[in-house]
Amino acid sequence: MKICLIAEGSYPFITGGVSSWIHSLIASMPEHEFIIYAIGAEEKNRGKYVYQLPANVVEIKEVFLDAYLKEEAALGKRLGLAEDEQQALLSLLDGSKGDWHALFSVLSGSKVPAVAELLTSKDFFEVIQRLCEQKYPQIPFTEMIWMIRSMVLPLCLVIQNGMPQADLYHSVCTGYGGVAGSLGKYLHKKPFLLTEHGIYTREREEEIIKANWIKGHFKDIWIDYFHNLSACAYSYADEVITLFERNKEIQIELGCDPSKVSVIPNGVKVSDYADIVEEKKNEAITIGAVVRVVPIKDIKTMLHSFGLVKEQVPHARFVIMGPTDEDGEYYTECLQLVESLQLEDVTFTGAVNVKEYLGKMDMLVLTSISEGQPLVILEGMACRKPFVTTDVGSCRELLYGNGDNYGNAGITVPVMHFTQIAQAIITLCQNEPMRRRMGRCGFQRVSAIYTHENFLAGYRNMYRKYEV
Repeated sequence: MKICLIAEGSYPFITGGVSSWIHSLIASMPEHEFIIYAIGAEEKNRGKYVYQLPANVVEIKEVFLDAYLKEEAALGKRLGLAEDEQQALLSLLDGSKGDWHALFSVLSGSKVPAVAELLTSKDFFEVIQRLCEQKYPQIPFTEMIWMIRSMVLPLCLVIQNGMPQADLYHSVCTGYGGVAGSLGKYLHKKPFLLTEHGIYTREREEEIIKANWIKGHFKDIWIDYFHNLSACAYSYADEVITLFERNKEIQIELGCDPSKVSVIPNGVKVSDYADIVEEKKNEAITIGAVVRVVPIKDIKTMLHSFGLVKEQVPHARFVIMGPTDEDGEYYTECLQLVESLQLEDVTFTGAVNVKEYLGKMDMLVLTSISEGQPLVILEGMACRKPFVTTDVGSCRELLYGNGDNYGNAGITVPVMHFTQIAQAIITLCQNEPMRRRMGRCGFQRVSAIYTHENFLAGYRNMYRKYEV
């Protein structure tokens, strides 16, 4: 079977959670061929893969959201969109339920030869004019049209790029990836599976609320827009897979049909970590974080908390293991924060083979603002490492269990609460028996529930249902 696996902002351009998940899935299923449909931000990254693609990847299609810069269009052209086609565009923006069949039809049809032609057309201007008159008369038309153009550009590009022929479409998020999977089903009449790791809509909502460049009513328009994208994926998907029960509840709250949703947790090969042994060369306490250095991981809160830890545990060291080049500006800000806090014993390793470091850690920390089901926690548990994590995604379920009797594998704390994060770390620093007990509990839980074998069996059975 040929499966088109759709990734947005992840595989194969960056490492980490969802990318690792995709790579593991493909590499573990040599019986299937895979097409990678990769949505990236910038054309300059074309072909710059950070993974050696498995032999069963037969095609990779890259779509970059800045591709419109190459397009030229005459201003004010009339495309001849019918009333129902204009209404379909309007439904994408006015908070009503989007008419996705009509949108796919008009944006992939002959009336819209290029995205730039649409966004500079009289037809598009008329849609925005109706939006202002009907719902946002207080917003100046010029501001509205520029904002809406930036909003719908990526969506139009994805739809206009079409979808490769496949037997099954499988997106690993809603958003633009979810729309692409829905388009595959629309164009080629093949089944569409959706696996949602985090909740895309909630993550975008949090970003929009915090964003300084989006003002007033525009925040509402952006949030409605992303809800509409998720609604598209939920409605077109034949089945929706989530990683844990709380995510399932949120998806249903967001409008997903409960009968479509099932849970397949992440898993790791526990035996791969059996050879990692504890390395203690001195009396220092070593705290580790396996993360990409990007804002959503909230490295700054991590550093603030370590400042408090150092006041009570002066022999503590902090090792942040993960790539620093994804957001260079944020990495620079983190280095500046280390300097301004006058923190000692903080190391950014950059991208490394984490297995070479895990044996040196006394505990691991994750301070993310948002997560799905972090593989890094499962990997740490396989190494018998206790965790301090923020209470996001399935972190609580992983550390405290979901009705099992294995005991606590760490401590969860509120998001961005650096004093509670620090106190939890200090508690573990000062109590070695607790660290060891939590490490054992985590190992027992991951060995029983979150194994690679269970994860693979879940997807193998899922694919088998749609095998041609």
